[in-house]
Amino acid sequence: MTTTALITGATSGIGRATAELFAKQGFNLVLCGRRKERLDEIKKDLEKWTGVHLLHFDVRDRKAVFAAIEGLPMGYSQIDILVNNAGNAHGLDPIDKGNPDDWDAMLDINVKGLLYMSKAILPKMVERKSGHIINIGSIAGKEVYPNGNVYCASKHAVDAINQGMRIDLNAHGIRVGAVNPGLVETEFSDVRFKGDTERASNVYRGYQPLKPEDIADIILFMVTRPYHVNIADLTVFPTAQASGTIVNKA
Repeated sequence: MTTTALITGATSGIGRATAELFAKQGFNLVLCGRRKERLDEIKKDLEKWTGVHLLHFDVRDRKAVFAAIEGLPMGYSQIDILVNNAGNAHGLDPIDKGNPDDWDAMLDINVKGLLYMSKAILPKMVERKSGHIINIGSIAGKEVYPNGNVYCASKHAVDAINQGMRIDLNAHGIRVGAVNPGLVETEFSDVRFKGDTERASNVYRGYQPLKPEDIADIILFMVTRPYHVNIADLTVFPTAQASGTIVNKA
């Protein structure tokens, strides 16, 4: 039976790389994202390997999430793997100078969006007593760094939810695990610095950061272990990084 995987935030970065790697393994894909043109391009690229169904919505929109999952067509309605990848960071300001709109965006997407997607998918996993959820966290969920405040809080929440999910779903045979990356070169910093390309590119200068493909490879490894094996929590850095604040730059 073909494995079906749903990936949120599939239009770029880790989500996009994971979609491609899963497609090459022959997994059926349900790809979610806010950018319709990007989704259409990805579907065109990946259909040579597997079936692809697109869901165009914002994970912050609870009604849209549930409507989309309830409306999945036959052949895509049984989700075996959920990759909760959608997330964002806005700003890098001290708490007294933070923008409440940025705070809302981070908490709504990183925390509520993950919860909404999981809640929509879980009933059928529980009914089948099988399934695998991968939550994409961050080193920011393991430590707090200067000016990270609310972003770190949102990722600490992901860490706690991941642990809670694993405990609550244990009786149903559902595997739950998290990947917590350090510095990965994606559009992440462009979003965080609101289009300041120069500032964003500086984040990745002077060392070799992780690539989205590195994280995708780890996710594939996690979901392809024998079913009695659950990789519960994994933190990965580029070799040049030792913590959220220590990076060995040339």
